[in-house]
Amino acid sequence: MTVRTLLAMPTVVALFAALPVAAAAGDGLPGEGVVADPVSAPGGQVEYVARNAKHATVLREQALGGGRSLRQLRLRGTFTVPAVAYDGSPSGLSADGRTLVLIKPRTSWPRKSTSFVVIDARHMQVRRHINLRGDFSFDAISANGRIAYLIQYLSPRDRTKYAVRAYDLPARRLFGATVVDKSEPDEDMSGIPLARVSDSQGRWAYTLYSGPEHPFVHALDTAHRTAVCIDLDDVRSLRGAGLELNGDRLTVATHAGDVAVIDTTTHSVLPQHKPKRAAAAPAKDAAGTLWLLAAVPIAAFLLLAAMGRRRLAATRTGAP
Repeated sequence: MTVRTLLAMPTVVALFAALPVAAAAGDGLPGEGVVADPVSAPGGQVEYVARNAKHATVLREQALGGGRSLRQLRLRGTFTVPAVAYDGSPSGLSADGRTLVLIKPRTSWPRKSTSFVVIDARHMQVRRHINLRGDFSFDAISANGRIAYLIQYLSPRDRTKYAVRAYDLPARRLFGATVVDKSEPDEDMSGIPLARVSDSQGRWAYTLYSGPEHPFVHALDTAHRTAVCIDLDDVRSLRGAGLELNGDRLTVATHAGDVAVIDTTTHSVLPQHKPKRAAAAPAKDAAGTLWLLAAVPIAAFLLLAAMGRRRLAATRTGAP
């Protein structure tokens, strides 16, 4: 069972993502201060963290839960564990524990190229470097470590417009087709990733998004390069939103009392689990006005909190 929450409104997160990007110990997401938690494989006993060390990176393998350091690898250049949602959800490590992908943090928006390093996690050694033309962030990796999934940003002005791409790690090439929901192949992806949870086999990656019209869960099948978008039409607020996966039931719950339960075998929202709150949604124009009034001060607070988190992480861990 995994639970992750984000204490922010989706509109505020959208504005936070639009703030200028500065050099930070975050990953490739288009926002400052998004620092990934340590990454571990399902059922694993170790986790990985990456720390800056004077124009280099020290990748540390440590006991699960921040325990003693077991091994480390020094890399030339700056890389980090990928964060895949604004709650700091990490990714990059295959479920078999053999392959770890790190990303070079962004220092500008948009960036002309994106760099990754692929690590043989069993032997703690560099397997290969990858440099792609264009602006990407990391999304997921298949259980066997052969396919990496990347977010390709399509607009230099709108950070919520993107496509999901699959990358063949052994062949060192992007697959030609984008990864889409086959039932909606012409619908563009758009939204802000708030939280992530994966199944125990490392096959399915579920991401909660704040979308322009309604929240949705993006269910990515990392084994078959397909995805399903599950609309959450009845979830009106994402404040305090969290994901919890128990068997074949994925629960989205918020502080406002909205609850949606998804059957992961059918990718459908179960009708008996409708939101507890039945308040009507505000008119579109009124909602836009409220967004403008509320978003700016709260976004500033979130920015300060993110910067404080980064300083706290640096103070607690330090450079090796």
